[in-house]
Order: sequence, then C-alpha cells, then structure tokens
Amino acid sequence: MADQERRDECWEPRFTISIIAAMLEIHPQTLRLYERMGLIRPQRRGHIRMFCEADIERLRQIQRLKNDLGVNLAGIEVILRLLDRIEELQAEVERVRAQAKRRLKRITQEW
Repeated sequence: MADQERRDECWEPRFTISIIAAMLEIHPQTLRLYERMGLIRPQRRGHIRMFCEADIERLRQIQRLKNDLGVNLAGIEVILRLLDRIEELQAEVERVRAQAKRRLKRITQEW
C-alpha cells in the first residue's frame, strides 16, 4: 500500500515501539532498523514512535516474507516497493474506470 494511503487507513496511532515489539516478538532495534530502511514509517509524538493498525499489518507482512519465505531485507524492500506500486496502479485503474463510466453515462444521456 502506498505510504500516503497507509497513513489514510492508519486510524489513530496508539502503540509504542515497546508494545509492538512485544506483540510481534520483534526486538525494538529491529523495528528501528526497519524504519531506517524505510520499510515502515511510524508516526511520531515528539520523539516517541507511534504505530497504528496499518503499521502492524505491514510488520506482519515483513515477518511473513522473512520467516516463512526466507527473503532477506534487501529483497523485502524491493517486494514491498513493488507491492505498493501495484496498489497505486490498481487504484489509478479504478479511478480511470470510474471516470470513463461517468463520461459514458453523460454521453448516453445526451443522445
């Protein structure tokens, strides 16, 4: 999911790094590494990282790629970037379809 769309769907960030680390059984330093790599982008409240539901889903996706499929972090970065791009393109296709449908409806009403 594209970063802005992920933010839009994020709801209220309410989990700190320690809660997320415990919940997902990930070391906090690993979460910081993922952030430095750009794999996740938690919101901030001052200097405190705050995670939301969309961030948790993204982290679970990273865990599946790493643990279940054996993908390294560089591969995960590429996969996530491609998945985000696919979602952006799918959203664009839907926007174009909706626009074409509206135009077709307008044209048929004019006849």
